[in-house]
Amino acid sequence: MRLPVGAILAFGVASWNAWTLGRADVARDRESCMMAVENTSPYAKAWKAYYAAVLRARLREYEQAEALAAQALELSEQHQFTWTAAVARLTLGDARSRLGRGAEGIALIRRGIAEMVETGSRVAISIYMAYLAAAQERAGAIADALETIEQALQANSEEAYYRSEIFRLRGELRLKHGETELAEADFREAIALAQKMSAKAWELRATTSLARLLAKQGRRDEARVMLAEIYGWFTEGFDTADLKDAKALLDELSA
Repeated sequence: MRLPVGAILAFGVASWNAWTLGRADVARDRESCMMAVENTSPYAKAWKAYYAAVLRARLREYEQAEALAAQALELSEQHQFTWTAAVARLTLGDARSRLGRGAEGIALIRRGIAEMVETGSRVAISIYMAYLAAAQERAGAIADALETIEQALQANSEEAYYRSEIFRLRGELRLKHGETELAEADFREAIALAQKMSAKAWELRATTSLARLLAKQGRRDEARVMLAEIYGWFTEGFDTADLKDAKALLDELSA
């Protein structure tokens, strides 16, 4: 039976939610269910590729994210799916920036944001501004990145999903700017926001950032205890980059 596109959207969002809640294996299972939906229309294919691309980016599997986002963008441009083209372009830009193609990534993200604005939509605009800030940071434009991350925080304060990560990113930027106390405050705010949503994946990232900072300040025991607590919560996804990074830092702190 050919299922409607709505089934693809449901499984796609469910995969993102599972990852956010710290269930990477469940997220992959839901992605598989989405891909198995029997709908071969170009619109369905574009959405499948887009949702999978975002999940792979969350998992920090950027080569896969790039390939899937490029597929979604090609289908969307070919069939004039304006919204899907914009979000696919944003995801592609983020992936390429993380793969070392900084200037190209920034250009794609800027164009994707402009295309969204043209549609009159501001859904997830704070997320996409954060993509741009992170890409600017990787390109070495720290001042520009700080300005952009402030815009991301102001864009839609009620958009909670990515807000923890935005504070974490600002903390990393402030560290590079030498603002250690402000960076620590941002990391702690990121952790608090993630805990309010039971967003274990975001909590792990923010705690890893804070633990790394505390370790550099000689507060190794404090860093180890907080990181061990969140790491110990996880029961799956130990092959993911975030959990591998946390484990490596834990081992270092315990040495």
